[in-house]
Amino acid sequence: MNALRVRPLARDDWPVVETLFGPRGACGGCWCMWWRVPMGGRTWDAAKGEPNRAAFRKLVKAGEASGVLAFRGEEPAGWCAVGPRADFPRIDRSKALVREWAAATWSLNCLYVPAKWRGQGVARALVAGAVELARQNGAAEVEAYPQSLAPGERQAGAFVWTGVPALYEPLGFVR
Repeated sequence: MNALRVRPLARDDWPVVETLFGPRGACGGCWCMWWRVPMGGRTWDAAKGEPNRAAFRKLVKAGEASGVLAFRGEEPAGWCAVGPRADFPRIDRSKALVREWAAATWSLNCLYVPAKWRGQGVARALVAGAVELARQNGAAEVEAYPQSLAPGERQAGAFVWTGVPALYEPLGFVR
């Protein structure tokens, strides 16, 4: 079996992102733009699909999107967005996430692992790779927003796109 490897997103990775996210853009046309679009409601609805694809493509090609990709052999197996919190203005629109933070605060806010790769350690490797990337780029702290689940509770992957606490706690994250 091909070993799992994780590496930072590069400017020339747009074809990889398109292959991984598929024609619908991962989660219903999000294209990893949820936290980047400052407003919700109609603004978000209008951005889904092609507008988000074009916006994320522009960020990737300009080197302004930050994250890590996972691969099994040459096949993309997952994505994790991580970058300076300032790059994700929608975080501060969530009352539950508003807090004091510094310029060196990084946000690990989105995971996408296609169904065929789930349950194989891809998300765990992505989170570890994202934390490493943040630290290499001067992050003084890395925050994440996992979906809390009751003991024994299971959720569809689409509802845990920020991960679950068990992905973060072994790396020293605290609630």
